[in-house]
Amino acid sequence: MTPPEVDPPEAPAAPPPRGRRQRPGKAGSAAAAGSHPVHLSLQQPDGRHRGVLARHRVVRWLRAALGEMPAQITLRVVDTDEGRTLNRDFRGKDYATDVLTFGYERMPVVVADLVLCAPVVEAEAKRLRLPLEAHYAHLVVHGALHALGHDHEDDIDAAAMQARETEVLRRLGLHDPYASA
Repeated sequence: MTPPEVDPPEAPAAPPPRGRRQRPGKAGSAAAAGSHPVHLSLQQPDGRHRGVLARHRVVRWLRAALGEMPAQITLRVVDTDEGRTLNRDFRGKDYATDVLTFGYERMPVVVADLVLCAPVVEAEAKRLRLPLEAHYAHLVVHGALHALGHDHEDDIDAAAMQARETEVLRRLGLHDPYASA
């Protein structure tokens, strides 16, 4: 088995990698001048969506979702088998889902792992007739909001989270994922 391709800093092969994390503000900061730091470890083992999930795009989506919160995020793109295993082991649901969030800290720094299942995301984008990039952006925003503590377990929380997602995506110039077709 070929080890996964990992952008620095190198991270473990499968979530939840509760390993050593660099705090924002130290050497190697991904922060652009005038914006809060988002440190991103981007893991794309098969690389088929590497162009869509370019580092600068993912950081932009994360910054839009996280607001002024500094963050240390690992984003791993997985296949159906790994996605199903993680969803089964951590949520008790025996299927691959589009996005999973493993949140570890919220204050003073958001520390989380986001897992995106490439085949599921691709199939959903096709079914919804959305550009793949737009659907990935939505799911990165969705996962980042979970890392901030938002959820959709009841109707009130779901409505609030959907409104936040819609606003973030609108600011990014993207579709409203909850608009009626």
